[in-house]
Amino acid sequence: MDDLARRVRMAARALGRHGLAHAYGHCSARIDAERFLVCPPHPMGLVKRGETCTVVPVSGPLPEGVLGEVRIHQEIYRNRPTVGGVARFMSPKMMALAALGRSPKARHGFGAYFAPEPPLWDDPQLVRDDEKARGVFSTMGDARAVLMRGNGAVTAGDTLEEAVVLAWYLEDACRIELEALGAGLGDEPPTFSAEGANERATKAGRIFERMWDFLTAGDPEL
Repeated sequence: MDDLARRVRMAARALGRHGLAHAYGHCSARIDAERFLVCPPHPMGLVKRGETCTVVPVSGPLPEGVLGEVRIHQEIYRNRPTVGGVARFMSPKMMALAALGRSPKARHGFGAYFAPEPPLWDDPQLVRDDEKARGVFSTMGDARAVLMRGNGAVTAGDTLEEAVVLAWYLEDACRIELEALGAGLGDEPPTFSAEGANERATKAGRIFERMWDFLTAGDPEL
């Protein structure tokens, strides 16, 4: 459990350090079928070395002090048993694109991981009750990410490290989409075919591990 908590703290600081989260957001890692571990309930970039993370049940009320939107994590872990990590964040390009009611298409390598495009939860309200959390998950389904209009995004990975890397990939996909829109190209630029996206969205060659190393470089608990 100590090593898992260390990884959760490192993930939180990485999301904050690289501009993927500011005052708001949270990340977690699965412990087992019934529990997961979530980061402290304050700005992720300010999580301290050795700070206590909280064990949260996959089903049932949130423990005291846990942020309300962690209900989304519960829905994902309960319904997708292979998910090992979840990140909830508010990166700038993604926030802008989602506020427009848009989702990034698979136009470059990082975008291929969300092909043809990640789903969009079309509700800008905070997700602080079970009904809305179920709605977000229903929209997400088996996708690696879901955008929430005007309210950030959530990524889910086989591991916590993968969920954090996918957050970085999603932000870059949104950057590409916004630049295409800004150039007046609309939906005209090319996108990956389903076959091409599946081939490109690889885990071989330590793709996720190398990005995790980059995002956590210099962390005090590395």
